[in-house]
Amino acid sequence: MLRIIQRLERLVDADLRDLIFRGLFSTIFLGLGSEHLFDDRLIQHLMPAWVQYPALASRLSGAVLLLGGLSIAAGYRMQLGARLLGAFLFVVTLTVHVPGCFSVPEGISPDAAWIWTVLQRSNLVKNVCLFGVCVHLTTHAPGRYSIDAWQARRRDRARLTSGSGA
Repeated sequence: MLRIIQRLERLVDADLRDLIFRGLFSTIFLGLGSEHLFDDRLIQHLMPAWVQYPALASRLSGAVLLLGGLSIAAGYRMQLGARLLGAFLFVVTLTVHVPGCFSVPEGISPDAAWIWTVLQRSNLVKNVCLFGVCVHLTTHAPGRYSIDAWQARRRDRARLTSGSGA
Protein backbone atom coordinates (compact mmCIF):
# COMPACT_ATOMS: atom_id res chain seq x y z
CA MET A 1 0.00 0.00 0.00
CA LEU A 2 2.85 2.36 0.83
CA ARG A 3 4.35 1.80 -2.63
CA ILE A 4 1.05 2.65 -4.29
CA ILE A 5 0.88 5.91 -2.34
CA GLN A 6 4.49 6.73 -3.23
CA ARG A 7 3.76 6.13 -6.93
CA LEU A 8 0.73 8.39 -6.76
CA GLU A 9 2.85 11.08 -5.11
CA ARG A 10 5.27 10.93 -8.05
CA LEU A 11 2.42 11.08 -10.59
CA VAL A 12 0.43 13.86 -8.96
CA ASP A 13 2.26 17.13 -8.30
CA ALA A 14 2.06 18.94 -4.96
CA ASP A 15 -0.29 21.64 -6.27
CA LEU A 16 -2.81 19.07 -7.48
CA ARG A 17 -2.52 17.15 -4.19
CA ASP A 18 -3.19 20.44 -2.37
CA LEU A 19 -6.33 20.98 -4.47
CA ILE A 20 -7.53 17.44 -3.79
CA PHE A 21 -6.85 17.87 -0.07
CA ARG A 22 -8.68 21.20 0.12
CA GLY A 23 -11.64 19.76 -1.79
CA LEU A 24 -11.92 16.68 0.40
CA PHE A 25 -11.31 18.53 3.68
CA SER A 26 -13.89 21.20 2.93
CA THR A 27 -16.67 18.70 2.11
CA ILE A 28 -17.58 18.24 5.78
CA PHE A 29 -18.01 21.99 6.27
CA LEU A 30 -19.93 22.45 3.01
CA GLY A 31 -22.21 19.51 3.77
CA LEU A 32 -22.91 20.44 7.37
CA GLY A 33 -23.24 24.12 6.50
CA SER A 34 -25.84 23.29 3.87
CA GLU A 35 -27.70 21.09 6.33
CA HIS A 36 -27.72 23.89 8.92
CA LEU A 37 -29.21 26.27 6.35
CA PHE A 38 -31.63 24.09 4.42
CA ASP A 39 -32.83 21.20 6.61
CA ASP A 40 -31.88 21.69 10.23
CA ARG A 41 -34.77 20.03 12.07
CA LEU A 42 -32.54 17.32 13.55
CA ILE A 43 -29.79 19.79 14.37
CA GLN A 44 -32.21 22.06 16.23
CA HIS A 45 -33.65 19.06 18.06
CA LEU A 46 -30.18 17.99 19.26
CA MET A 47 -29.10 21.47 20.37
CA PRO A 48 -28.49 21.97 24.09
CA ALA A 49 -31.40 23.41 26.07
CA TRP A 50 -29.42 26.57 26.89
CA VAL A 51 -29.49 27.69 23.23
CA GLN A 52 -32.17 30.40 23.29
CA TYR A 53 -32.86 30.65 19.56
CA PRO A 54 -32.02 27.30 17.92
CA ALA A 55 -33.12 28.31 14.40
CA LEU A 56 -30.96 31.45 14.47
CA ALA A 57 -28.00 29.56 15.96
CA SER A 58 -28.35 26.91 13.28
CA ARG A 59 -28.49 29.44 10.44
CA LEU A 60 -25.51 31.41 11.73
CA SER A 61 -23.54 28.20 12.22
CA GLY A 62 -24.41 27.16 8.68
CA ALA A 63 -23.20 30.47 7.29
CA VAL A 64 -19.88 30.16 9.16
CA LEU A 65 -19.41 26.56 8.01
CA LEU A 66 -20.18 27.39 4.37
CA LEU A 67 -18.04 30.52 4.32
CA GLY A 68 -15.04 28.75 5.87
CA GLY A 69 -15.50 25.64 3.73
CA LEU A 70 -15.73 27.65 0.51
CA SER A 71 -12.67 29.68 1.50
CA ILE A 72 -10.60 26.53 1.95
CA ALA A 73 -11.98 24.71 -1.10
CA ALA A 74 -11.36 27.68 -3.39
CA GLY A 75 -8.06 28.66 -1.80
CA TYR A 76 -9.34 32.19 -1.31
CA ARG A 77 -8.04 33.81 1.88
CA MET A 78 -7.62 30.28 3.15
CA GLN A 79 -5.79 31.20 6.35
CA LEU A 80 -8.68 33.46 7.34
CA GLY A 81 -11.19 30.71 6.52
CA ALA A 82 -9.18 28.25 8.60
CA ARG A 83 -9.12 30.69 11.53
CA LEU A 84 -12.87 31.20 11.26
CA LEU A 85 -13.55 27.46 11.22
CA GLY A 86 -10.99 26.82 13.97
CA ALA A 87 -12.65 29.38 16.24
CA PHE A 88 -16.08 27.91 15.47
CA LEU A 89 -14.88 24.36 16.18
CA PHE A 90 -13.23 25.45 19.42
CA VAL A 91 -16.37 27.14 20.74
CA VAL A 92 -18.78 24.39 19.64
CA THR A 93 -16.57 21.63 20.98
CA LEU A 94 -16.14 23.24 24.40
CA THR A 95 -19.74 24.38 24.81
CA VAL A 96 -21.66 21.52 23.20
CA HIS A 97 -19.68 18.31 22.78
CA VAL A 98 -17.54 18.27 25.94
CA PRO A 99 -20.56 18.82 28.23
CA GLY A 100 -22.57 16.41 26.07
CA CYS A 101 -20.12 13.63 26.93
CA PHE A 102 -21.04 13.95 30.61
CA SER A 103 -24.81 14.46 30.54
CA VAL A 104 -27.81 13.16 28.63
CA PRO A 105 -30.70 15.51 27.80
CA GLU A 106 -34.03 14.87 29.48
CA GLY A 107 -35.85 13.89 26.29
CA ILE A 108 -33.62 10.87 25.64
CA SER A 109 -34.73 7.58 27.17
CA PRO A 110 -32.30 5.66 29.39
CA ASP A 111 -32.22 2.84 26.79
CA ALA A 112 -30.98 5.28 24.14
CA ALA A 113 -28.56 7.23 26.35
CA TRP A 114 -25.60 5.24 25.04
CA ILE A 115 -26.33 6.50 21.51
CA TRP A 116 -26.16 10.09 22.78
CA THR A 117 -22.83 9.38 24.48
CA VAL A 118 -21.37 7.78 21.35
CA LEU A 119 -22.60 10.70 19.22
CA GLN A 120 -21.02 13.27 21.52
CA ARG A 121 -17.72 11.42 21.85
CA SER A 122 -17.39 10.90 18.11
CA ASN A 123 -18.23 14.56 17.43
CA LEU A 124 -15.72 15.62 20.07
CA VAL A 125 -12.90 13.58 18.50
CA LYS A 126 -13.91 14.65 14.96
CA ASN A 127 -13.89 18.32 15.96
CA VAL A 128 -10.51 18.04 17.67
CA CYS A 129 -9.07 16.52 14.47
CA LEU A 130 -10.68 19.18 12.27
CA PHE A 131 -9.41 21.88 14.63
CA GLY A 132 -5.87 20.52 14.27
CA VAL A 133 -6.07 20.73 10.49
CA CYS A 134 -7.43 24.29 10.72
CA VAL A 135 -4.47 25.25 12.93
CA HIS A 136 -2.11 23.80 10.31
CA LEU A 137 -3.87 25.63 7.48
CA THR A 138 -3.33 29.00 9.18
CA THR A 139 0.33 28.73 8.17
CA HIS A 140 -0.16 26.94 4.84
CA ALA A 141 -0.31 28.70 1.49
CA PRO A 142 -2.57 27.09 -1.10
CA GLY A 143 -1.02 25.79 -4.30
CA ARG A 144 -1.30 27.16 -7.80
CA TYR A 145 -4.85 25.80 -8.20
CA SER A 146 -6.36 28.41 -5.91
CA ILE A 147 -7.93 31.83 -6.23
CA ASP A 148 -5.15 33.36 -4.12
CA ALA A 149 -2.47 31.99 -6.47
CA TRP A 150 -4.44 33.12 -9.54
CA GLN A 151 -4.76 36.64 -8.10
CA ALA A 152 -1.03 36.72 -7.30
CA ARG A 153 -0.21 35.73 -10.91
CA ARG A 154 -2.48 38.51 -12.22
CA ARG A 155 -0.83 41.07 -9.92
CA ASP A 156 2.63 39.95 -11.03
CA ARG A 157 1.66 40.20 -14.70
CA ALA A 158 0.16 43.65 -14.15
CA ARG A 159 3.33 44.81 -12.39
CA LEU A 160 5.51 43.48 -15.21
CA THR A 161 3.29 45.08 -17.84
CA SER A 162 3.15 48.46 -16.12
CA GLY A 163 6.88 48.36 -15.36
CA SER A 164 7.89 47.67 -18.97
CA GLY A 165 5.83 50.57 -20.40
CA ALA A 166 7.63 53.28 -18.40
